[in-house]
Amino acid sequence: MNAKKHVNTMDDLGIRLSAGITEMGMSLPAETCTKMLSYLSLIEKWNQVYNLTATREPGEMLKKHLLDSLSVLPHVTGPYVIDIGSGAGLPGIPLALAQPDWQIVLLESNHKKAAFLKQASIELALKNVESAAVRVEDFHPDTLFNTVVSRAFSDLGEFVRLTGRLCLKEGRLIAMKGVYPHEELTQVPVEFTVEKTLSVTVPGLEAERHLVMVRYNL
Repeated sequence: MNAKKHVNTMDDLGIRLSAGITEMGMSLPAETCTKMLSYLSLIEKWNQVYNLTATREPGEMLKKHLLDSLSVLPHVTGPYVIDIGSGAGLPGIPLALAQPDWQIVLLESNHKKAAFLKQASIELALKNVESAAVRVEDFHPDTLFNTVVSRAFSDLGEFVRLTGRLCLKEGRLIAMKGVYPHEELTQVPVEFTVEKTLSVTVPGLEAERHLVMVRYNL
């Protein structure tokens, strides 16, 4: 009975995931969607011990984590992408699943969360993902990134100050925010400019979501 209920739940999540992706104007292979649901199951499993995310119910995680992370996909430029303060791999792992040709670094200083990122990359066979268990101040990559993205790292000013050096001069920093960040927009360092701030709609999520795009002043 429980196994049947689990199958039905996964089937339902798969339908909702596919519908959400379509609603956002995207298309992903069925295999990719299956891996995204496997990733969701991994978060659910590890949450029991490591408290990766505050959201525990799979349906809520689907919209608050998977679909929310995928909302930034059309605005990210590869092939080199870094997810700052990745936590449970959000948005980095969904991006890596959606774009297997990109190389994505998940930066997470919390060692328990970083251990999850390594294990998730192994179990999901993500050959295009590297995780680094260091503070952003101590991270010195060999290659700079086309896109530096963060979903829950810090306020906008600190995000740009700490991570701007990781971005290619022609690249872009993207901060994923909730309500429109009026005050934070005034805190961007002078060598950068806010290119635009977009309102995005995440299917099923009744909350404001905004993307703040920042570039170097060239």
